[in-house]
Amino acid sequence: MRIDRSTKNRPAAISTASLPDIVFILLFFFMTVTTIKTDTLLVANELPIAEEVGLIENEELIIEILVGRPSKELSKLYGDQPAIQLNDRLAKIEEVAPFVLTELSKKPNDIRNKVIVSLKIDKKANVGLVQDIKEELSKINLLKVNYATLEGPVHKN
Repeated sequence: MRIDRSTKNRPAAISTASLPDIVFILLFFFMTVTTIKTDTLLVANELPIAEEVGLIENEELIIEILVGRPSKELSKLYGDQPAIQLNDRLAKIEEVAPFVLTELSKKPNDIRNKVIVSLKIDKKANVGLVQDIKEELSKINLLKVNYATLEGPVHKN
């Protein structure tokens, strides 16, 4: 009778039965903690601080316009003057109304009259540009304007 001694010295095989569970746990973890970045920030956008802040619950009602100085990479092309960012591109003041009308047409019919234009304005941007944006919005009779801010004590501005 022959005894195979080589199998006696082998360590027991590691069970891989729990490996799929670990993989799925990691997958769910990354799915829950990961955020999807929708727009690239092309302008500096340090929001001012306000004490009385309200929250718009339905984000579907919002059309965002960002204002600020172009980022370091883009400042070589566009200079240091505050610029307007519409979605993922820099735009001129004349392009604001067509952009807002295009975004408004993408919204469902039942919420079009409730849409709010949210202006995310860098605290170092000049007021003249903001006034120009408001005039463009008033030309198309879109008068619901929101100024995005951070909540906190005002003296930190």
